[in-house]
Amino acid sequence: MKRIAFIVNPVSGTCNKDVIPSMIKQHIDGNIYDTTICYTQYAGHASEIASNCSKEGYDIVVAVGGDGTVNEVARALIDTPTALGIVPCGSGNGLARHLMLPINIGGALDIINGGTIHALDYGVIDGHPFFCTCGMGFDAFISRKFAEAGRRGPLTYIENVLKEGLKYKSETYKLILDGKELEPFKAFLVSIANASQYGNGAYIAPQASMRDGLLDVVVIDPFDILEAPQVGIDLMNKTLNKSSKIHCYRAKEIIVQRTNAGVIHYDGDPVDAPEELHISMHHGGISMVVNPLADKRNRKPNLVQNAFNTFFNEMNAVREEVTNPTKHVKAINGFIQNTLNKKDWDMKL
Repeated sequence: MKRIAFIVNPVSGTCNKDVIPSMIKQHIDGNIYDTTICYTQYAGHASEIASNCSKEGYDIVVAVGGDGTVNEVARALIDTPTALGIVPCGSGNGLARHLMLPINIGGALDIINGGTIHALDYGVIDGHPFFCTCGMGFDAFISRKFAEAGRRGPLTYIENVLKEGLKYKSETYKLILDGKELEPFKAFLVSIANASQYGNGAYIAPQASMRDGLLDVVVIDPFDILEAPQVGIDLMNKTLNKSSKIHCYRAKEIIVQRTNAGVIHYDGDPVDAPEELHISMHHGGISMVVNPLADKRNRKPNLVQNAFNTFFNEMNAVREEVTNPTKHVKAINGFIQNTLNKKDWDMKL
């Protein structure tokens, strides 16, 4: 009989974890799997539990939580025979969405019960393994703001993006990709993607694959308030790679040099890091339970994606009507506040 351990983070995300034990009994075949449920008690505990389970020969260890919990469990399973499973219960669920896993507990458990396992890629930045994305610049800045906010959920993330995006100052970077040095440049952000999205349907690297042995490097040029709506639309519509403000590269080994030390993020978790950063690809280094029926062609936008599209379309309308820069800023800020106060944002993902 195969063994599965479910590692539950009781405080991650916004969904109720009390139903997990009964859902496991309902969706996991007891004739095939012997199941264990563990609950985390502090930061880093998920990694400790996962590491012990792998040493004890568990076939699958499942992260029940958000992207941070997934990262904690996954980094303990790299280069081991134990496979990672995911029951997404977080705010963004970036890796789960890239893998086309159901964003509901029952559906995710059905995928785990099916037991289809593939060897997939992961990356490492400054010694930190990541499985979805890492980066520096605005996305790392927002990751820190989000971590300090004291409340979770997509609304908190959106609120920070909208409030901070218009006043963020771009930094200067230099990239060395597989030994080839690029000229220094200013950028709003530099993102290194193993998977395609941040979460909630925000596609930073639409063409990224977890099986090609390459990391996608996405550079967003500085942009002004008039260009912001189109960048936002492209991010949510999987067309960011077609924008004139975006530069895309692929590499196995990446060095990023920047003017100052500062915050970076890996899978959304912020951490301070030095001026020079080394990022590497590890091809096929982690086994994961995947959805064998995933079909990206039939993917439907989620509620946050639809809300973002509506927001940026209305911002475009405001931009066309207001030509005075001062009035333009006030008009968009007013719309932001109205949008954030709408009851429609109180949603389940």
